[in-house]
Amino acid sequence: MLLRNIFFKLFNKKQYIHIKNKNRLKKKIIFFENQIQPELNLIRENLKKKEISFLHSGHLGDILYSLPVLKELSKNKKCNLFIEKNSEINSFYFKHPGRKFFLNNKMVNMLIPLLKSQPYLSKVKIYNKENIDINLNIFRKLPINLSFTSRIFFQLTGIHSDLRKKYIFTKKRKEFRNKIILLRSFRYRNYLINYNFLRNYENIIFIGLYDEYLEMKKIIKKLIFYKCKNFLEMSQIINSCKFFLGNQSFGYALAEGLKVPRLLEGYPDASYVYPSGKKAYDFVFQEDFEKFFNKLNK
Repeated sequence: MLLRNIFFKLFNKKQYIHIKNKNRLKKKIIFFENQIQPELNLIRENLKKKEISFLHSGHLGDILYSLPVLKELSKNKKCNLFIEKNSEINSFYFKHPGRKFFLNNKMVNMLIPLLKSQPYLSKVKIYNKENIDINLNIFRKLPINLSFTSRIFFQLTGIHSDLRKKYIFTKKRKEFRNKIILLRSFRYRNYLINYNFLRNYENIIFIGLYDEYLEMKKIIKKLIFYKCKNFLEMSQIINSCKFFLGNQSFGYALAEGLKVPRLLEGYPDASYVYPSGKKAYDFVFQEDFEKFFNKLNK
């Protein structure tokens, strides 16, 4: 086998690539059958229970994108969500707020009030070795492309919901009613566009990290910074705004769940998020950025 592969590599490149792809596919199938299928079977079996405990370790946005499934299940079941902190990231993420963790202590403490306020979650707690029925983190082990957002959890559980409908619920804050809310993380910034046309706008409020704000203030001179005490307050601000503008970030995940008017900065190299519902647009090119911005800003 080894000699044959060496022969094809030297003298028949096309056949060599074909064999490599075939072997790679075979390994994926074996991995799926031995490692993933048993876990999927266990998930489907546990979904029959009347009370189900779920575990999630982040990222923040991934937790929000799992909520449509829990909301759908809660129609006839009791759903509990346990959040695991300090689960280590195995790959590099530029300026990740949790540093080496998906969720550090600060992030979890900011998230819990938001999750506890969701009416379809019976119990929300920081994970402390409780019995778990469904570990949502196994979506990262699936041998498939992960650019599914909420739909990855549809595939994991076999439960679908209508993504045009809101699945995050919160109050409104009238003082943000006519404001444009911006959150642009350092990750997933579109290198084909710029924000220069917003240079003199006065009603844009930034609600992300302070160093992200300082970077954007170099462009948007009158940009205002608002420090949210937790993600429940952040959700209230986004829920109240004229519209939300941001890239693939936790802020956009909130806006998507709240179904407020929103504009998503698409990332040319990896699109994991897609708007679903009314008054929801995304862009990759400058012309569309300005067009949809002006449409939402009327």
